[in-house]
Amino acid sequence: MLNKIIQSLEKPLLYQKTAGEFWNDEHISKQMLKAHLDPEFEGASRKLSFIDKSAAWIKDTIPPTSYPLLLDMGCGPGLYAEKFTQYGYKVTGIDFSHRAIEYARNSALKQGLHIKYLFQDYLEMSLHETFDFITMIYCDYGALSTDDRKKLLRIIYQHLKPGGKLLLDVFSKETFDSFREGQTWESCPSGGFWREHSYIALSGHYKYQDLITLEQTTIISDAEVATYYIWNTCFTQNSLIEEVNKSGFNVSGIFENVAGEKSHHNSPTIAILLEK
Repeated sequence: MLNKIIQSLEKPLLYQKTAGEFWNDEHISKQMLKAHLDPEFEGASRKLSFIDKSAAWIKDTIPPTSYPLLLDMGCGPGLYAEKFTQYGYKVTGIDFSHRAIEYARNSALKQGLHIKYLFQDYLEMSLHETFDFITMIYCDYGALSTDDRKKLLRIIYQHLKPGGKLLLDVFSKETFDSFREGQTWESCPSGGFWREHSYIALSGHYKYQDLITLEQTTIISDAEVATYYIWNTCFTQNSLIEEVNKSGFNVSGIFENVAGEKSHHNSPTIAILLEK
């Protein structure tokens, strides 16, 4: 166990992957869903007020009358999918969290909303249908490795109709610049986000070349030592445009965020609207 703890204090190799699907862990998935559904918390989904503003802008910019078939990738518990459906889109949501998809299906059923939810890894997505419009919101794109982003763009391109749109957002260089490296620890004698029972959490925050950051958490308990990795690639406008152009997309617009606000150099995010 001591060797595992020592290793957890070292800066890992780029894009080191977490063992197992922690987002489907019984306890962690409960905490993630709770975070998604908190209307004032931005650690999982954005605040509900922003989602309302964002969905309204999306509806006006890529209207359901022209782009009716919408695929919401990384849909979580369906916060955007429900708004889109209420605006008139025919929505399919995809996510690889069992708990999030189960919640989304139940929520849609209670409200009488006809939304198709799929439990599936979008890196392995093959839906045998194409869409007018695809969304990938809250910087999920940058959480992937370089190779996985290339793979994802190919998959998305295959699932879009000619002239179809893709809207996604990423963290900007401003976010990378403000990211602070360091190591901290926390004692959780009554449990917490990562475990129901007592544990200690060792956290490492690291920067890598090419505007890449890592938030690493190692959980130490009586039973285990487990490490989780959350990667983020940040972008400049130029680096983002260069990357998506290589996959055959044309850029229709660049914004500060997915509410369509005008892009500023000090914005923490960049949103890009693409066309096949």
